[in-house]
Amino acid sequence: MNKFISTIKNIFSIEELRGRILNTLLFITFFRLGSYVVLPGVDATKLAQKGDGGLLGLLNMFSGGAFNNASIFALGIMPYISASIAIQLLTIALPYFQKMQKDGESGRKKLNQITRVLTIFVTAAQAFTYLQVTIPAEAILVSPWSFRLYSVIILVAGTMFCMWLGEKITDKGIGNGISMLIMIGIVSRFPASLLGEAQSRGMSGALLFIIEVVALFFVVMGAVMVTQAVRRIPVQYAKQVVGNRVSLSGERQYIPLKLNAAGVMPIIFAQALMFVPGLLAQSFADKSEFAQSVAQAFGDFTTWQYNLLFAVLIIVFTFFYTAISINPTQISDDMKRGGGFVPGVKPGEATSNFIADILDRITLPGAFMLAIIAILPAVASVFGITRGFASFFGGTSLLILVGVVLDTLQQIESYLLMRKYEGLMQSGRVKGRTEAIAQ
Repeated sequence: MNKFISTIKNIFSIEELRGRILNTLLFITFFRLGSYVVLPGVDATKLAQKGDGGLLGLLNMFSGGAFNNASIFALGIMPYISASIAIQLLTIALPYFQKMQKDGESGRKKLNQITRVLTIFVTAAQAFTYLQVTIPAEAILVSPWSFRLYSVIILVAGTMFCMWLGEKITDKGIGNGISMLIMIGIVSRFPASLLGEAQSRGMSGALLFIIEVVALFFVVMGAVMVTQAVRRIPVQYAKQVVGNRVSLSGERQYIPLKLNAAGVMPIIFAQALMFVPGLLAQSFADKSEFAQSVAQAFGDFTTWQYNLLFAVLIIVFTFFYTAISINPTQISDDMKRGGGFVPGVKPGEATSNFIADILDRITLPGAFMLAIIAILPAVASVFGITRGFASFFGGTSLLILVGVVLDTLQQIESYLLMRKYEGLMQSGRVKGRTEAIAQ
């Protein structure tokens, strides 16, 4: 306890760090207040609440309940995430965007500007669909067409304001701003979910509730281990000492390859595609009993058919996203230009193949672990845990929480170590998800 108190004192004794933490809290407050401001012309008491499963439940979780509340921040930061993913894929597929990405700071500024413009169009399209699908006609108090017109403008402005808040948190706060807003939206639902689970168990189920909380703790620890696991490839660099004589520098560095290099993206991609089987089957449900059974199976995220396909898609997307995120050939070329080599492996193509083989071997168990984490909420629901509380046992929410918290702790620890204070922990170091080549 004394260690914890002294660490808090050290954190707030650093003026820059204290200012960044206070700025982050201020920006988060604005974000949470906006989540409760309902769109003009909507009767909030007549809104239909969406469930916790599926893509709509995922969007509501990321927005901290603003999606169900018909808030001005109903779409949150997700349109910006969608636009960023689209631009990222274009930098891989199209030479024009590849060249722009390699142009340094000027190229990145152009890509950011294109992402912002694309965000506006994505938000407008999603806003129109959101107003059509989620807000019932009886909840609209004004003319439907005028309501949709000004509401689309408000929702676009709300998303752009959330994007601005995220950028301000990154510049003047602590942690990655966009990720921080998503995490806050998820965390804001945890107290209500925990209370709802406790009430559902009652006094007779108090022991079972305690067991669930303990199980949640170990699940979180497992997610931390999966997120932090790294396979380090040793790299030796040579430097010239006298004339043409070359000697080793004596310093060994490492290329850290993450066990889960794809992060949470495979789950998000797979979640988005899980609607396809149900929608296709539902369109033929009137003509076929088989289609009815398929629609019923894929309409419930707790069925074994749903979770089997979900797990397979996650494994496939893990390999796909890892392949587009990490380029062994580029890593090998960068090492060769810098005079580095993997001990016992020839530079060039042999090094590229060596890195690719290691990446394949660690991606397979990482993909299976990611699939297990993704289906844990469904397993928890089968055991009678309420859906709101079960969502914290795994899936997208848990991985985002773990990743953002670790990144934020890493930044705080770097400030402490720069001021020659002790780190956040007496043993070990807080490692970020985006660990650079370290000694």
